[in-house]
Amino acid sequence: MEWIEWLLSSEFRKFLLDHDLFFPLLFLGRLIGITAIELLRPARAVSYRKVILYDLTVFVVFQFVIFPSAEYIDRYIAIRPQLPDTILAMPFPVRVLCYFVIADFGHYWIHRLMHTTHVWRIHKWHHAPTYMYWLAGTRTTVPQQVLVNLPYIFAWSFLAGGPWWMGLMIGVFNSFQNDWMHVNVTWRSNWLEWFIVTPRYHHIHHSDNPAHYKANLAALFTIWDRLFGTYVNPDDVKEPLSFGIGEKVPLVRLALGV
Repeated sequence: MEWIEWLLSSEFRKFLLDHDLFFPLLFLGRLIGITAIELLRPARAVSYRKVILYDLTVFVVFQFVIFPSAEYIDRYIAIRPQLPDTILAMPFPVRVLCYFVIADFGHYWIHRLMHTTHVWRIHKWHHAPTYMYWLAGTRTTVPQQVLVNLPYIFAWSFLAGGPWWMGLMIGVFNSFQNDWMHVNVTWRSNWLEWFIVTPRYHHIHHSDNPAHYKANLAALFTIWDRLFGTYVNPDDVKEPLSFGIGEKVPLVRLALGV
């Protein structure tokens, strides 16, 4: 059919990009698709009707206020190294792997920093929900986003000279990575957790049990937790998880990170 051919054409792709529709449509697909999966295989009961409007509002604020503000600040403080030609001459897939390893390694240490006493306040909002599902992971303050962006901006130098669509694909990957970590599904994944973070692995990190406050800090590769002593095996956690920060903080303070 002609409309299917148009949807698959370069003209449609250009239409989406020219009108900034790619990521809004991607979000709509995530909203419908991931929520449907959660409803089919929920790990815990979540009252979507009570929380969805709030979380959608948070997402809009993140997209149009928090992330752009953090990007603006990062222009002045981020380090963008000039890599030697020998590194840039490596096969592009190798450089992509370098990007993910270096960015994720930096993210681990930024995350660990945010769980220290004096920096915790900028990260507290992310842990405030007393429920867990894919959209709950959107909460972030401007200071948190500024810091989290830094290792990714640093590692971006490895992707120099890549195809035009690389930025889009990284954006898609980051969106689904965050959704995946927080998604409310039943998922037995022992073997996968030797390599990457899974929902049940990350949900332990959101637990309101003080023993888990600094556990499972990795964002993508679980090796960092195993190497640096922050690993908690999900199979060893027998009690049901509950979430939150165990205190009531005014929303304005939470959202500002103060």
